[in-house]
Amino acid sequence: MARGAQSGEPHDWVTRAADDAIRHAHETGGADRRITCASGASPSGPIHLGNLREFITPHFVAEEIRRRGVAVRHLHSWDDFDRFRKVPAGVDPSWAEHIGRPLSAVPDPWECHESWAEHFKAPLRSALAEMGIEMEEVSQTEQYRSGAYTEQVLHAIRHRDVIEEVLGRHRTKKAEPVAESDQEAAALEESVAEEDEQTGTGDLARFPYKPYCRECGRDTVEITAYDDETTDLSYTCSSCGFAGVTNVATQHEGKLVWKVDWPMRWAYEGVDFEPGGLDHSTPGSSYTVGKELVKRVFDFRAPSYVAYAFVGFAGVQKMSSSAGGVPTAADALRILEAPILRWLYVRRQPKQAFNIDFGPEVVRLYDEWDALGRKADDGVKRDAQVLAFERASATAAAGTLPTPPVVVPFRLLSSVADVTAGSAELISRIVGDVGHAHDSVTDLQPRLGKAMAWMADFVASEDRTTVRETADAERLAALSEDEELWLGQLLDRLPDHLELEPTTELIYGVPKLARGLGLDDAPTDQVKQDQRDFFRLLYNLLVDADRGPRLPTLFLALGADKVRSLLTRPA
Repeated sequence: MARGAQSGEPHDWVTRAADDAIRHAHETGGADRRITCASGASPSGPIHLGNLREFITPHFVAEEIRRRGVAVRHLHSWDDFDRFRKVPAGVDPSWAEHIGRPLSAVPDPWECHESWAEHFKAPLRSALAEMGIEMEEVSQTEQYRSGAYTEQVLHAIRHRDVIEEVLGRHRTKKAEPVAESDQEAAALEESVAEEDEQTGTGDLARFPYKPYCRECGRDTVEITAYDDETTDLSYTCSSCGFAGVTNVATQHEGKLVWKVDWPMRWAYEGVDFEPGGLDHSTPGSSYTVGKELVKRVFDFRAPSYVAYAFVGFAGVQKMSSSAGGVPTAADALRILEAPILRWLYVRRQPKQAFNIDFGPEVVRLYDEWDALGRKADDGVKRDAQVLAFERASATAAAGTLPTPPVVVPFRLLSSVADVTAGSAELISRIVGDVGHAHDSVTDLQPRLGKAMAWMADFVASEDRTTVRETADAERLAALSEDEELWLGQLLDRLPDHLELEPTTELIYGVPKLARGLGLDDAPTDQVKQDQRDFFRLLYNLLVDADRGPRLPTLFLALGADKVRSLLTRPA
């Protein structure tokens, strides 16, 4: 049997899930069978940060299994044969004519991909590649249309009485998941976890298979007859009035209903591990029904499973790149290094809900990540936190994911980007001046670009730093005696070339000099109050605000000449 985590090594939810997946594989197919970690998603809209948990959870488990030297794959099923349910805001209302058709058959209203489904797959694929997530993709449209599932479909139809007995018993246990926020409630509206489709009337009311209409392509059909010997299925379409017959064995025009489709795929693909949202885990929902159906109908054991909680978001008022403003992995990767985004998911138990904050919290997040990196580099204590850092930082296929060769605090990069209007060359010079030596701007990437994007697109205009173009003559004319003295002391000692340490010493030292102290003397309580008042004055005169970036950094960004021009009363 493949080894698990070694004694003394840190353990986490990934370790335990990998153990369960390996155990499942051994119990269902022998020790030499390749392990399958599966995921599935419907490309019905932007693959948002909540959906990302569906992809990233089996990825981490597969990575841990691979680390142990065991053959494994991450298999992802695109549910692109699902029906198009509604026209989202911002899309031409005429697209309502496609409701009921497979997502793979709905045209792309933006005309950049061959279908609605492909339009939403593409950006997710790019984001996953940046995150080092590789998976074997399967299109359910291709699987059903090619006849790959024909035997499984016919088998399900032959056992439809068993299926209905199980579904009927679980209908009485149905419990709706409770949403903790408006965001989660909106996500649950799209869930198919509770879906129990009616396909006909009478004995055919809960038939496990449903065709798309041959005439109009919609699933708005009612099954009127089925012949077990010939496998002919008769139906009528309520949308176009077409009445037709499809042969289930030879004409691949439909699919199993969702609650039968999922367990069928577990058996067909030999799935050993698959996550699902909490909505799939409530009584009467997909997983609870599926684990009984897969055993009784398809003679397979339900995969080991973890339920994951909702992922919300905050601080995205300015974001508009996603349809409806729902943030995606691609949006997050504009401001977060790929390992950091991975870390947000792997460091928490899947059942732990959390928010990804695109606002001021981003600065603290980078600080926390950098501190964890220093802890990992020290190698003194390899605990669960360091294990999460390691899982986030590298993959078996991609190796170590891109991080800047020279690590500069995100708060510094974003502040400098703010006051330099995003000039990469100027940012590079200032960063070097404040003590982060580097050979070129490239050494600061990808973090520099993400800091610039965050300032430009995720920080509200009222929180941005706007440098004055000319001196505030009115304020300079109204200086108090102390303020006159402070500015005089500062300007008399301000050199033409600014460096971080002497500039910091001067800015903090001016109120000391004004009170007769030396630059090296400890500040008194009065000097500390003077410093606060002096700093506020400088911010007022330089950026028309009471606070802003660290003053030494701001001085270096502006340069001595600009500082003098804004602190000197016009003639």
